[in-house]
Amino acid sequence: MSEAYKKAGVDIDSGNAFVDRIKGYVKETRQRGVISDLGGFSALFAPDISEMKEPVLVSGTDGVGTKLKIAINMEKLDTIGIDLVAMCVNDIACSGAKPLFFLDYFATSCLEPDKHADVIKGIAEGCKLARCALVGGETAEMPEFYKPNDFDMAGFAVGIVDRMKIIDGSEIGTGNAIIGIASSGPHSNGYSLINHLIKDKNLRLDHIYDGFDATLGEILLRPTFIYTQLIEALTKFGDVKGIVHITGGGFWDNIPRVLPRGVEASIDRSALEIPQIFRFIQSHAGIDENEMLRVFNCGTGMVMFTPAEKADETTDFINAHGFSAKVIGNTKIRQDENIPISIS
Repeated sequence: MSEAYKKAGVDIDSGNAFVDRIKGYVKETRQRGVISDLGGFSALFAPDISEMKEPVLVSGTDGVGTKLKIAINMEKLDTIGIDLVAMCVNDIACSGAKPLFFLDYFATSCLEPDKHADVIKGIAEGCKLARCALVGGETAEMPEFYKPNDFDMAGFAVGIVDRMKIIDGSEIGTGNAIIGIASSGPHSNGYSLINHLIKDKNLRLDHIYDGFDATLGEILLRPTFIYTQLIEALTKFGDVKGIVHITGGGFWDNIPRVLPRGVEASIDRSALEIPQIFRFIQSHAGIDENEMLRVFNCGTGMVMFTPAEKADETTDFINAHGFSAKVIGNTKIRQDENIPISIS
């Protein structure tokens, strides 16, 4: 059946085999609230709102960009899905939301069920780390649109938060401490520059460069940290005024997104612990640190604002939960409305 479609490059039987192949991974993420099975026209989820006065749904969507190219070139596809989940759930967690469920979109030139199931395996692992359910997705074969072996994917996350507990940065005031939480590496940003350097400087993904504890490819593929469980615990423990996910745009573009008018974020450059991978990239790219801090997270994946008197107990709490955190600055009165952040 569908021989004409198959000759055009789309194999329906292969698509069905792919769904069968990933059912086990999806089942492992099932959470209370999921009331539908994989394969329907839509996914059904009944959230528990018994302890909320005014529940608000929070949504986010993202991809992993050209980090995919590293995964494809290394033929290692089982972790890139974690990045996809992380980029979405970390965003919605910035509002204090708990992720409920996740959907993915996967498009490729030619579907290879066994090989591409590793991508979904990674997505399922990311959902387990975020404690959300993988409730469905879409798989598309698009021959002549994607090059052979190429694929792309996008993720969609939905979470929930009580309106009175939304964190939006509006309570950030002067004199607050700014806490930086370490990243696992470049996460999923800046890879267009990284891929350019690999080609232009003839860098080898399978080589262990000076100062590295693994090959360049292995370091670049380290999955994005998922901070959702930490943030959920923090919102119950402490007084968090604002949360920033350091993604594309780095410090310069992301931190100002949560600052109220009249408040400036002052970052102590000497407090930033910049891992070797970023120094390696900087030396090969020949760019200054200010540009690095706009393209990459430079070792800080999340930034939080908290009252100064609670900074020590907050960093201790974060460190006790398996992450690395330290105070990297403070807030002060903004001298120039057009300059919301300073790094010195």
